[in-house]
Amino acid sequence: MKKKLNITIEEKLLEKIKAYAESKDRSVSDLVQEHFETLLKPRPPLPNGMTLVEYMKSLPKSKVEFPEGIDWKEEYYRAKAKKWGYEDLL
Repeated sequence: MKKKLNITIEEKLLEKIKAYAESKDRSVSDLVQEHFETLLKPRPPLPNGMTLVEYMKSLPKSKVEFPEGIDWKEEYYRAKAKKWGYEDLL
């Protein structure tokens, strides 16, 4: 059984999400429901009761060589700004 839900979000975000939903031939309600379902999915446990740090250390080393002294925090923010169209603000 479906129920109505009223939410309040910024008008500009609503315009963008409506355009996105239309481009994907979906409704905003479908997108919200899918997002909530994803949030509530149980995460699979880590192998052998490892902590996240132990698991990350057990992964194979990257074959990509990165330049020394790279500012990972800055790179992260640049990537996010580019993704969301705010690179001109950096």
